[in-house]
Amino acid sequence: MPAESSSVLVPYTSYLRVYEPLAAFPEPERAHWTRYARRGRTPTAQDELRRSLADLLPTPPVPVRVHESADAFVAEVDGVVCVCPWRTRLRGWLALEELAQELPGSLLDAVLPPVVRDQAAADYERWREGNPDARPWIRTSVWQVPVGWFTLFADDEREYEPAPGDGGPGEDDPGDRGPGEDGPGEAGARGPLLRYRTPMVQARRRLARALKALRDTMDDGPLIEGLVDVGRWLEEFHPRSLVELDYGGLVHVLPDEHLAKDHSAADVAEGIAALREGDGEGAGAAYARFTERWRAVKRLQFAN
Repeated sequence: MPAESSSVLVPYTSYLRVYEPLAAFPEPERAHWTRYARRGRTPTAQDELRRSLADLLPTPPVPVRVHESADAFVAEVDGVVCVCPWRTRLRGWLALEELAQELPGSLLDAVLPPVVRDQAAADYERWREGNPDARPWIRTSVWQVPVGWFTLFADDEREYEPAPGDGGPGEDDPGDRGPGEDGPGEAGARGPLLRYRTPMVQARRRLARALKALRDTMDDGPLIEGLVDVGRWLEEFHPRSLVELDYGGLVHVLPDEHLAKDHSAADVAEGIAALREGDGEGAGAAYARFTERWRAVKRLQFAN
């Protein structure tokens, strides 16, 4: 399926993705992804999001696709082709469950009538019976990057390229690159890129160290629970996978100056190291830098 031709950008969403080597997939799925990866330019994250939003326009809306997506993001790691399946249908069901916990009942009913949600829930229940071990390759977050995601990465794995006209790469801009070339860029966009990539073994090791430091110094809470949840998710994948944190659509609403100065993974690593050494003041300073940066991002959610 070719990339969408629209240049309209859908911002707000960040992503945590896992790219697995082709060897991790059973046949006939492996053959499908092998053929898919040979196609060259493939759809982008913006294309995926536009398609999902388009399904919400009919009356009644279609919150979950009838058929699962056959698309994926593609990356090459040390000469090994890895893919990150979209699994849009599964992620739609999971998003519906989260939505019911986040929105007031009256607003939820206005956006998605109960009959639509009930049908989707029944479809998911039947599907789960035949797919009990299914899990998504992609996690999303709106108007933020969860602090726990940054524990998986080091600052030297940060990739930042500004928009053209700001010292960027000119015509060969990351906004024009498709996932078959350099990851899930924003096709048709002339914007910056900010992401981290690391091998799965490094991501698991860093998460385990962060979790130990936090458990040794504080009571259980949302941060620790979030790390445990991400750790369990990562354990489901092939050890030679690639883990990617992509700022996604957030780069289109944040100034280049903000993005250039954003070293959130370094702040989180510094804070955890300070906790490990018993340096409460150092941990507090790193946390303050992190929260102030993301508080400014969150304010944009409510701006006109």
